[in-house]
Amino acid sequence: MNKLVSIIIRTKNEERWISSCLRSVFRQSYKNIEVIIVDNKSTDHTIEKSKSFAVKIISIDEFFPGKAINDGIRASSGDYIVCLSAHCIPVNEFWLENLIQDIEDQKVAGIYGRQEPLSFSSDIDKRDLLTVFGLDKKIQVKDSFFHNANSAFRKDIWQKFPFDENISNIEDRVWGEQVISEGLNIIYEPQASVYHWHGIHQDLNPDRAKNVVRILESLKSFKTADNNHQDPEDLNILAIIPVRGKTLKFGDSTLLETTIDSAKKSKYISEIIVSTDSNETAEIARMHDIEVPFIRPAMLSEEFIDIFEVVKFTLERVE
Repeated sequence: MNKLVSIIIRTKNEERWISSCLRSVFRQSYKNIEVIIVDNKSTDHTIEKSKSFAVKIISIDEFFPGKAINDGIRASSGDYIVCLSAHCIPVNEFWLENLIQDIEDQKVAGIYGRQEPLSFSSDIDKRDLLTVFGLDKKIQVKDSFFHNANSAFRKDIWQKFPFDENISNIEDRVWGEQVISEGLNIIYEPQASVYHWHGIHQDLNPDRAKNVVRILESLKSFKTADNNHQDPEDLNILAIIPVRGKTLKFGDSTLLETTIDSAKKSKYISEIIVSTDSNETAEIARMHDIEVPFIRPAMLSEEFIDIFEVVKFTLERVE
């Protein structure tokens, strides 16, 4: 196997890493390669440093991850495509050889490799990378996880399944979902490892996480359960405190006052009422600015009356 491998590297101000990345790429045991830099208007020395190597450079004005990869592939000549992050550094000279060893398997849509943290990576990034990218090789039949920081696939697969050019994140996960749904497999190859200084969760950025989840939930296999349930913060929640007779003492206060204080601390409760048959209890509630819309009938305080009957009666009266 000696087919041309086109290595696509997307860049945006990667001067810190690009030389180390390219130096390791050109030291690979597999020599039949071309390297295509897809640069998104870098303002540092990324392009200058890249030109020290035998690379092809194409420029883009607007970055969408899937479109950047597609643009790089359109400019490529290889039968095999490799995606490598500009701040990923192949661990050894056998990275590429190991990454593409299963690429001719017609059941395999793509292969992604291991990502290892550096000594100065944050603890969060170390945790994420060491947890997600383990030591055992996997053939994924249902799991659509795929990662374009370190991945490979045949060009004929890409021609059938190009990357989505309109989404802002996780184009690789969306692609993985598509190829798995078509009955193809994905391989995780831990022997094709790279050093990656940051993790896969982008410093726990909540805005990015929200966007990623939005994209994931649009995919068939990532539907979250019980989507009909509303967020409690969007609901108008009424708390009913049922009290029979005079309220009991509770330390220096009463049980009713303690219950009212707890209910007021809830961020979800928007209104509190007390349902009681006692005028004295009602007065205590009103002293704490709690509504007592009526004194309920004595019959609802009989021993055989279930508390749910009291709540039902109260709701019917206040609605």
